[in-house]
Amino acid sequence: MGDWTSEIPYEKIIEWRRYLHQHPELSFQGFNTSNYIYDILSSFPNLELSRPTVTSIVATLVGSAGEGKTIAFRAAIDALPIQEKTDLPFKSKVNGVMHACGHDAHTAILLGTAFVLSKMKNQLRGKVKFIFQDGEEQQPGGAQILIESGAINEVEEIYALHLIPNLKEGAIGLTTGYSNITADGFFLNIKGKELNSPDTKVDPNKVCSKIEASLGTNVIRGIKPDEIELIMVGDYRSNHDSNIIPESSRLNGSIVIKNENLRDQVEIRVKNTIEHITALYDAKYELKYVRGYPSVNNSLELVVKARKATTKVLGEGFVYDLPRLKLSEDFSNYTKVIKGCLLWLGAGNEEQGFGYTNHHPNFNISEASLINGVKVQVQIVIDGLGI
Repeated sequence: MGDWTSEIPYEKIIEWRRYLHQHPELSFQGFNTSNYIYDILSSFPNLELSRPTVTSIVATLVGSAGEGKTIAFRAAIDALPIQEKTDLPFKSKVNGVMHACGHDAHTAILLGTAFVLSKMKNQLRGKVKFIFQDGEEQQPGGAQILIESGAINEVEEIYALHLIPNLKEGAIGLTTGYSNITADGFFLNIKGKELNSPDTKVDPNKVCSKIEASLGTNVIRGIKPDEIELIMVGDYRSNHDSNIIPESSRLNGSIVIKNENLRDQVEIRVKNTIEHITALYDAKYELKYVRGYPSVNNSLELVVKARKATTKVLGEGFVYDLPRLKLSEDFSNYTKVIKGCLLWLGAGNEEQGFGYTNHHPNFNISEASLINGVKVQVQIVIDGLGI
């Protein structure tokens, strides 16, 4: 198809990313963001635009070279409730809201991909869908909402890129099968009785400490150490004198589960342990148990295709096999219903100060890596739909 890489609008990609970075919007509130994206897509040729939800957009390119499958690419567009601490000239203009996970860059990369491919209509068979999804950062997540809307009914393969700072700048990281480790959590409030005598009380601090100790053994019993990680944070503070029993105490927990098949079992154990100990102490409690997103399950077939495309446009030195990462992603909901592949894009450069982790108030990325994201995504389409 000739040297299509010269068509990549690198300067515009940077411009788009920086505008989005300056004007972040929280999950399901991306009205300005989605309108901005829609206006840009409207200027590209050969795209059919739709809004499956109020703040999400799907652009469809129908190739004219014959029948073929439908491939989709997804970028999340929402930001986080974080106060940005960088000194970037294009730092967030919205108090308490920041693109601290790279969604501004993901969106700009997908816009660049759509721009290049929109000019290849006559050289493609089948369809390409460019999905700009709101609500990745807030459960139940925008992915599930889009699935239920029918937005991916035609799609046979779906891909997404996610920037990470701890991978070589511009490189692609791939994991076959489960590519990330997710976490479930619980929020427990124990209610006691505010009595002066320690002999006639229900001490919520004591109940919380007993629960914390018991969870540490009961939940992990019989489970391999490399399959689960239990993290708990207690809050036993009181505004009362030391001889006064507080009204309540809190215990919050995060449970990192590496084996998806254990999630139901772990939830039951947590709830049973809490119920048993509170009954022993005649304490009342309120429990909220929250399921995190499931792990992304990368298709072996699509990982092979992504590796091939990356090697073609970037070279073998830019492909890395990565272990599962501790990073939640609702892209996992797509991979539950169709073949999918999440590619990690290296965007770090510690010498230039691009080493902070995702969700950090100083998070920033190397913009030089963005063009590689476009190259890989375009090559995946050429390999899959090109004539």
